[in-house]
Amino acid sequence: MGLGDMMKMMQQAQEMQERMQRMQEELASATVTGSAGGGLVTVEADGRGQIRAVRLDKSVVDPNDVEMLEDLLTVAVSDAQEKAAAHAQQEMAKLTGGLNLPFKLPF
Repeated sequence: MGLGDMMKMMQQAQEMQERMQRMQEELASATVTGSAGGGLVTVEADGRGQIRAVRLDKSVVDPNDVEMLEDLLTVAVSDAQEKAAAHAQQEMAKLTGGLNLPFKLPF
């Protein structure tokens, strides 16, 4: 491999890193919503799965049935995180041109 090839590879690596940084910023500003109980519990997260907000319908706040509310929250958070992961995977596919990379990227 010649010096020119090495410089080209380094430039391509730098460009990929810049695109990854932009993608991370876009994921941070994206919004996904998970829900449970037919929308009685909703969870809003960013594209990285970080929870931003939780909304509860008053009808699910029953002091005699806290376990149901806990279950609904768990389902809604999982739903939001799954949607965030799917969104991130779509963005990664755009970035890599659909390549199947033999390693997991750091996020």
